Formats: sequence, structure tokens, C-alpha cells
Amino acid sequence: MQKNLNEVHAEFLKNLSIAQLNPMQEAVIERASSVNNLMLVSPTGTGKTLAFLIAVYNTLRTEDKGVQAIIVAPSRELALQIEQVFKSMKTNYKSSCCYGGHAMKLEQDSLRDAPAVLIATPGRLADHIDRESFDPTTVKTIVLDEFDKSLQMGFHEQLKMLFKSISGKQQHILTSATPMDVLPDFLPFKKIETLNYTTKEVDTKLQLKLVRTKSADKVETLMRLVAEFNQEVCVVFCNHREAVERISALFRNHKFEHGILHGAMEQIDREKNLIKFRGGAHNVLIATDLAARGLDIPEIKHVVHYQLPLKEDAFIHRNGRTARMHAHGEAYLLLADDESLPVYLDQSIEEVTVNKTLTLPPPPAYACIYISAGKKDKINKGDIAGMLMKKAALQTDDVGLITTLDHSSYVSVKRSLADKILASIKDERLKKMKVKIEIAN
Repeated sequence: MQKNLNEVHAEFLKNLSIAQLNPMQEAVIERASSVNNLMLVSPTGTGKTLAFLIAVYNTLRTEDKGVQAIIVAPSRELALQIEQVFKSMKTNYKSSCCYGGHAMKLEQDSLRDAPAVLIATPGRLADHIDRESFDPTTVKTIVLDEFDKSLQMGFHEQLKMLFKSISGKQQHILTSATPMDVLPDFLPFKKIETLNYTTKEVDTKLQLKLVRTKSADKVETLMRLVAEFNQEVCVVFCNHREAVERISALFRNHKFEHGILHGAMEQIDREKNLIKFRGGAHNVLIATDLAARGLDIPEIKHVVHYQLPLKEDAFIHRNGRTARMHAHGEAYLLLADDESLPVYLDQSIEEVTVNKTLTLPPPPAYACIYISAGKKDKINKGDIAGMLMKKAALQTDDVGLITTLDHSSYVSVKRSLADKILASIKDERLKKMKVKIEIAN
């Protein structure tokens, strides 16, 4: 007997280790079943991805051929994250993820046997439409995730190409972390129903604190502040990648474990830094606003604004990394003596002081191990976990997050056991394959 949608959705939640949908997700799924154009406005960290993925799933049909749904995300990291959630749902529908920095031929091969769901960044999607890598006329549903961010990043022409290439009447789901008063002309509709879940709830759980410093001492003050967080997870936001690199250099000089993230990094380096951060091998991430929206990174206790953004919406998105859902968090504003608070901020923020001396926190609890084989080599997480349990005699709680990419994998292990693990498995084969195993650099 065929299962009803509620039973199927319950299986998705079980596969994702989620107890139940939240009210926002339930509302999106319900409204998407009855309206053609839907805008979801909801803060970062509230579960938008799962909401629209279930809504998309409800439109898929096994008897239909070709690409049935396109999901557009403004960054490679967000696109990959959406793909990971969809695959973890175990829907039995094929998906493909296309983004800049990924081999075009691999993507074209994947699209030749058309997936039901295509997840892509705007530029790479436009490339595939131009190359006719797939037939866009079969598309029934289009999701524009973090749509305001795509516009902010200048993807108007690429999105315009998408809508010019499709035929027929599609359903459209748009998501944003902030309300949008005006929609661009290239959208094939003028009216859209909006579900607005932006409230002051997140703000009330967020404590803003101001740290004053001399301009010449700002980087050192930052490092002393972050050190006070001990091993609690923290993101430091900068306006420019040059600031990220400058701060990172000082942290490296003091052997202060951290990761970085900005748009000029190679894709593999961005992925590695996010993997280490998610897996607990780094407790500190120094980043531009690339990390402010949509990315699935762990519960963050502290956000530090090393440089304050010019616009209030960017400030809101950064703070959305902490005080997410039902959690509480702290956001610190680092203000040099030659800087002033932007007009969008209350000028009476609580001021706090930082220790005058630097005391480095203990290293993160986990280390990250690199393995030179991944999904395209038919290696999965179970293969890696099995090798570690059998050959290194590890217990379940000795192993943390395992991430498999196309031709590489990363596994978080307790830092105190890392050397022993490497010694135990350095000459081991993985599914009869000789692989390199080492601490991820």
C-alpha cells in the first residue's frame, strides 16, 4: 500500500534525526500545496531549507522525465548544503549540484541522465542553460533560496536567463532572511503570497556588547577577547578579505587554532575550513559575510564584529549565526577610538572590558583527519567509520563528523587519540584501495 505524504515526511525527519517540523515549516509545506508563488521571509537558522525541500518533494512525480525542480542558491557552500540535506532525506529521487569550481564535464555527465532536482549557483546554472546541458522546459518548480542575497551579489542577468529558458507555468518559492518590498521585473509574476516569520524573538535572546580599543591595538584586542571564550564556538566577521588574512596571520603567529572563510579562497580550501569548523577541529572562524547567511555551521555562542557592516540587514544576518531558534548568544562589537557606531544601532550598548594579557585556550577537542578517497571512489561514511572502529579500536564517541566529498573525505576524531589513530591505520586500505591518510592541513 502506498504511503501518504505525512508518513513519507515522518520518514524524512527520522532520516535527518529531527523530532518534528516547526510551525514555520508546516506553514510553508501547507501553503506551497495551494499557491503558485510563495515568499518565505524567516531568520537564518530557522529551518527554511527543509521546509522548501519537502514542498519541492511533494511536486515530484516518478513517471515524469527530465529536471522537475531547480533550486538556485547564491553560493557554492549553500548549494552543497542543500544537496546534502536532500540526499539525507533519502527521497529516492536523483539530484545534481552544479557550481563554479566544479568540473563542468562531471556536471554535464550528471545532467545527461536528468536528475529530478537540480541545485545550482546562478552563474553555473546560466552556463548549463547556455550549453544546453539539460532541457529546462520540463521544470515545474523553481526555488530561489536567499533570493535577496542573489540580487545583492549581482546575479540579475543569470536569473533572467533562467526564466527566459523555461516554458509553461511553474511554481515559484522564494526565500529571504529579510522582507523585500519590490520584486525585480524579470520574475514572471507580479503577485506573491508572503509568509513573514521575522520577529523580535531572536533579537531578545541576543546580548549585544561593546568592546572599545585603540586603533593600533584592535587585532590584539580581538585575539584576547576570543581567547576569553575558551573553547566556545565563535565567528569573527570582517568586511574585507584583507582583514581576514591579516587577523589570521596574527592568530597563526600565536599558534591560536582557527579557520578562515572568504570569497577569494579556492573552493577546496573553503570546504576544508567549513568541515573543520563544523566538526569541532576549529572553534574559531574568521570570515567575511560569506559565512553570515544560510551556511549550516554549528551552534555558535559568540559573534564578533571586528568591522561593523554599513547596512543593518548585514548586521542582522551576521547575528543570525547565534541566538538561533531557541538558543541564546552574544554579539560583540569591536570599536576602535577612531570609529563610531552606525546609526542603525542603539548607542547605549553595554560596554565590557577585555583581559590585558593573552591566555590561549586549550586546543579544540577534535582533530580532523584527511583521507584521499570519497563518494566518486565508492567510499561512504560507513566504510570510514568501520575502518576506524576495527583497525584503530575506537569507540563510537571517539569519532565525530564524517564528511565525504567527490574524491576526499574528512573525519573528526578526539584530538588526544589522533596520533594513535594515524599510527594504526597509516598503511590500511579502504575497500581494497590504497589511500593517503593524514591530519588535514
